[in-house]
Amino acid sequence: MRSREDEMRNMELLAPAGGMEQLKMAVHFGANAVYLAGRRWGMRSACRNFSAEELAEAVGYAHARGVAVHVTINVLMRQEDFAKDALPAYLSQCADAGVDAFIMGDLGAISLAREVAPDVAVHLSTQASCMNARAAEAYMGMGVRRVVLAREMTLAQIAELRRDVPAELELEAFAHGSACMAYSGRCLLSAELMGPERSASFGACAQPCRWGWELVEGRSGARVPLEADEHGSYLLSSNDIRMIDHLDELAEAGVDALKLEGRAKGSYYVACVTNAYRHVLDGDSVEPWLEELDLVSHRPYSTGFFLGEPTQNPGREEYARERRLVGVVASCERAEDGWVAEIVCRNKVPAGVVATVLSPGVPARHFCLAEELVTNGASYPLHLPFEVAPLDVVCA
Repeated sequence: MRSREDEMRNMELLAPAGGMEQLKMAVHFGANAVYLAGRRWGMRSACRNFSAEELAEAVGYAHARGVAVHVTINVLMRQEDFAKDALPAYLSQCADAGVDAFIMGDLGAISLAREVAPDVAVHLSTQASCMNARAAEAYMGMGVRRVVLAREMTLAQIAELRRDVPAELELEAFAHGSACMAYSGRCLLSAELMGPERSASFGACAQPCRWGWELVEGRSGARVPLEADEHGSYLLSSNDIRMIDHLDELAEAGVDALKLEGRAKGSYYVACVTNAYRHVLDGDSVEPWLEELDLVSHRPYSTGFFLGEPTQNPGREEYARERRLVGVVASCERAEDGWVAEIVCRNKVPAGVVATVLSPGVPARHFCLAEELVTNGASYPLHLPFEVAPLDVVCA
């Protein structure tokens, strides 16, 4: 019988890639798979995403390093999407590029994928809100190999579903990142406030649930203060999910794959979060990585629905960010008194700042910047007391 530690290590780590740089960071920092989208039919249309040529390049890069590529095709589907030169052509293009899986929630799209690209696995999107074994088995009968569980499920409900479905049906759960205030992301608020072109169901959510809201009395126009107490009385105050200190419980519940949300995030976010979860999955103590996750951009953390009804974000706490990307390592050579790394600057930083280097497989390391970094995109030599590798990130 496998131990909890073995079950944790066997869970797949699935990281987001809104563009090629994020994909490289996810691969470098230990993701087993990445998920991304083309220029259409993905739920994060604000990302750069991938053209046909970029998708082929991304698959080649990931596969050469033993990493799978999942393509999200999970918006609501209209009739025109099924025209011969639309979704069918795109599915064939993805199959030709060698993608490993489609992430889909529309029944028509699933059926079409099995017909047009039968060798590509189909994973059921969380947008389908699958929360019971009967539904999971029905989707499995259509050729679905994995269910991305609804985010509203508790660990106990996941364990019960795991017991009642065939062992070969894989279960995936969102373990970290932004959470939607609407059920499994089926939000109408963005389209109502911003117009149909900003519909969340078609990948263009403006995230109005994270704006600063006030309650206004209709007749007088008076602004009514909203006071928070221990029971909560807050408008549209979504938290971020963070389950890094509960990975053993996710494994015990039967989760096969951990998904990190963040296709709209930058490369530093992907590097930091992927690195933290990889370390803990591989057996590191969770405490230092909790601290690392507190330094990356995030809303107040919670465990979502996993441990029961979620608590509310108490008030209007904005995104916290204690640290930002300084640069990305391009090369590193031995020097007489240590190492000299060439880094590509991303943000201006004064001399004397204590910076941190994130590298796969080792704890976060710190050093003092001897010189100011000024120009974004320019290369600078850094004298370091330790060796680094290309794609390691420097932050401060």
